Amino acid sequence: MSKYAVIKIKGHQYKVTEGQEILVDKLGKDKVEPEVLLVVNDDKIAVGKPVVTDAKIKIKIVKEEEKGEKIHVRKYKSKSRYRRHIGFRPKFTRLLVQTITF
Repeated sequence: MSKYAVIKIKGHQYKVTEGQEILVDKLGKDKVEPEVLLVVNDDKIAVGKPVVTDAKIKIKIVKEEEKGEKIHVRKYKSKSRYRRHIGFRPKFTRLLVQTITF
């Protein structure tokens, strides 16, 4: 086994390891404070109720704004000649997980 943690940022949960880069929803001016929900370190497991208070995760912002892959949304209604196409690219923030201490 290895060392990993499950964290919560802006309502989304991510499984992270040290040195991993993750894409999260754009943070903007918000400060990154992840809530640690679970920590696994070899044979030691700590489950939070709801968060693990002893665990600390150091995160660094690599890129403030990064565009994701384009998403296409299409609407169609048969027999009425109704067709619509909308596309957009979501914006993300790239984070680097530096350390997981427990």
